[in-house]
Formats: sequence, C-alpha cells, structure tokens
Amino acid sequence: MKITSLCVGPIGTNCYILCDEQAKACAVIDPGGDAARVAAAVENTGCAPCAILLTHGHYDHTGAVAELQARWPEIPVYLNRRDVYEGDAYLQQLFPPVAGAKNYDEGDTLSVGGLTVEVLTTPGHSEGSVTLRCGDALFCGDTLFAGSCGRTDFPGGSMKKIMASLKRLGELEGDLQVLPGHMEPSSLDRERRMNPYLLQAMGNF
Repeated sequence: MKITSLCVGPIGTNCYILCDEQAKACAVIDPGGDAARVAAAVENTGCAPCAILLTHGHYDHTGAVAELQARWPEIPVYLNRRDVYEGDAYLQQLFPPVAGAKNYDEGDTLSVGGLTVEVLTTPGHSEGSVTLRCGDALFCGDTLFAGSCGRTDFPGGSMKKIMASLKRLGELEGDLQVLPGHMEPSSLDRERRMNPYLLQAMGNF
C-alpha cells in the first residue's frame, strides 16, 4: 500500500491517492480541486484509477469530481447518501450535486486492487461524513484533525454527533495513521494524548 497526498483547491484540501502498487490500481479520495494535478499525480503512480471515494459532500472535497469523471467515465464515485440534497438550491452551494454517485454506508467494503477499504460512518461535521479505513490508515475527512476536529455549524453538523464519532475513532485499536481532510497528518496515539476534543469525547479531559 502506498499513499500519495496533494493539497488542492482554494482552501487547501488534502486529496489522497491510495495505491495497491502490486495490482497497479488506485483510488482517489476527496479530489477537492485542481483536477489536472490530481490526474497527473495518478498517472505518476503508474496505477489505474478504479474509484473516487468521498469522505463527505462539501464542495471543497468534491470540486474536481466532475472533471475527473469526464476523464475517467468508467470509474464509480462513492458518497454517503446523507450528504445528497436534491432540490435545495441553498444547500447545493455547500453540497454540490455529484452526478451518478453511488451510496456507501456503515460496514460497506470496497476493493482497491488487493486492498480493502472499510466505511465507518462518522457524522458531526456533516450528516453523511464517513471515515475510510484501509489497513492502518484512517482517511478522516473533516471529522478528526491533528489537534482539532471539524466544525459543526454548517447544515447537517452536530457537536453531539461529532463527539460520538471522535469517541468511536479514539477507541479503535492500535496506533493508526490519521490522514485528515486539511492540514498535517497525525497518529491516533498522538491524538489520544494531545487532542482536547478527542480527550473530551473519550472522557479523559
């Protein structure tokens, strides 16, 4: 397993390329902008894209999806249905429609070559936020950040729910990689020691 990270879009979203180098297959996670850069980075891996995976539906995580779909029309895009707002023009500014998106939800698994990606529902930043786990890597979207957590004041956000989601992540076994939607990566052990939101969620603050 190899993971490549790019900072894309106007507010610095982390886009990840998850590769099975042996199978020459990869998934693009949260392509929030700069579609040409994302496509070039995929090409540089030597792996063929097999899916686009979205941790949630905010525009800064989905901004390059349409261009990548035009480039790779055969590959599926996955988004939790709770972040799909049909017929609401206001909400669609924050949650732009993602054409043809397939729903994934708690307990679903996806294959990227020989890798298995597990879907964990972690609402709070948005109702449809998910964390994607592959091996020892957690792609947390805007749920868990290094030293912080995602904001909850957008439509669909909930402090109560994000605290429950943080507790869930904090109780996972092992020192997993924390690969957030913004800013620098971290580790679960570091966050258990130093993140005040995670400490509070786990009753240790």
